[in-house]
Amino acid sequence: TDIIMIKKLLLILILAFSTYGIYQYSAPISTAFNQPDSDTDRLLQLAFETRQQDLQVNGSGEVIKLLNDDLKGSRHQRFLLRLASGQTLLVAHNIDLAPKISLLRAGDNVEFFGEYEWTAKGGVIHWTHHDPKRQHQGGWLKHQGKSYQ
Repeated sequence: TDIIMIKKLLLILILAFSTYGIYQYSAPISTAFNQPDSDTDRLLQLAFETRQQDLQVNGSGEVIKLLNDDLKGSRHQRFLLRLASGQTLLVAHNIDLAPKISLLRAGDNVEFFGEYEWTAKGGVIHWTHHDPKRQHQGGWLKHQGKSYQ
């Protein structure tokens, strides 16, 4: 429909302007894109508003709630993050493919690189691990200076 096309066009324009800004500062795209900052928060807010799926992002947030691990099928460590913007995200970290963050506590800061999927409550970040089949870009979580992938 027209609304979906407008939303997609808006996201493309924002990504184009973001890419232009990255080139303008002469930093390599991979370096600039992998730095969590308020631009990521704005991108995630837009992704939420336009109900985006399969969007590779990185950022950071404060753990506001630890949830029980999901033990059905592939096991996932689950927790809620609050971004600096106030948006909340569910992190679903596959602990069959990556180590669990055993010392994680509410109030801790966690950096992430993974795939964003829209949900009505803010979104989910998953694919925070390597892909053993090497068909998907690997992701990670960082907590207290240690990477989990």
